[in-house]
Amino acid sequence: MIGKLQVKKTIFPALLACLLLCGCMGQVPSEAADFFAMDTAMTVLVYGEDAKAAVSETESLIEDLDRQLSIFNSDSEFYQFNTAGQVLLSSQNKALLEQALELARQTDGAFDPTIEPVVACWGFYGEEKHIPEEAQLQESLSRVGYSHLQMEGQLLSADISGVKLDLGGIAKGYASDRAVQALKDRGVTSAVLSLGGNVQVLGAKPGGKDWTVGITDPLDPGGQLGTVSVRDMAVVTSGVYQRYFEEDGIRYHHIFDAETGYPADSGLLSVSIVCPSGTLADGLSTALFVMGLEEAAQFWRTQPGEFDAIFVTQDGEIYITAGLEGVFSSSRSYEVIAP
Repeated sequence: MIGKLQVKKTIFPALLACLLLCGCMGQVPSEAADFFAMDTAMTVLVYGEDAKAAVSETESLIEDLDRQLSIFNSDSEFYQFNTAGQVLLSSQNKALLEQALELARQTDGAFDPTIEPVVACWGFYGEEKHIPEEAQLQESLSRVGYSHLQMEGQLLSADISGVKLDLGGIAKGYASDRAVQALKDRGVTSAVLSLGGNVQVLGAKPGGKDWTVGITDPLDPGGQLGTVSVRDMAVVTSGVYQRYFEEDGIRYHHIFDAETGYPADSGLLSVSIVCPSGTLADGLSTALFVMGLEEAAQFWRTQPGEFDAIFVTQDGEIYITAGLEGVFSSSRSYEVIAP
């Protein structure tokens, strides 16, 4: 049992747009940009007199972070660690890795930044995706484990050879956090960043209303299962519909369980996290997906006020944590997970 559950149904019309922008916005100067970074399509929308310059700087910042965090860019410190087994990290990259490691510890490895060997083994880095031979998978899995990482000052190393990093599980969230802070620093009070499955909003809409962010329906990725009304929040979704391949009628997705080396078989189709931190939301959307509904609900109870979540199970049932009551709207019935 998940605990006390309340059944609730809210009538809300189907929404095709990710964000609903209303009337008064046309009276406020705005600027938007669409671009490709971190292996996904991105959109930045900024309101205010300085919107054009702010959008340009945000795009440049995210593209720069893409280069710094990519494990495929030879100038990246994380590429250098994966190649040489050790590297001197900049203060910025050390701080990000420490966030990743803290999240790994809190989730008991459900989020693990050393998952790279397994992801590579399955061919999810641009090669042909495939089911690996068991011996190859077990060899790759032997090099996974965040506890193998060692930090002495700025020097990152590992206690066994072949450990490799992939910070893709939090990179977009970190980029949106950095971008939002940069926008705040230049006086922007209203903006939206959509970085693939990550949405982060700054402030409220011009006029003072909350932003409305759509939650993708994993059973119909072209549609939505509902919306959340938020301000100064990140809304991040991880699901089986994002990156996958099928073989013999079985779908193999990109969210891997670091214990088994296989795509997580947790009974979930998607997890959406709502919280102020894009980095935390990004990492938790992966971790809670790997955990499954029961364990994820219990984890949420141990972190009061830190985040809220929307879960969709394999049979299409929707569960939301109690903090989203009055925030989440759907035309479908859903159950509320009590504290």
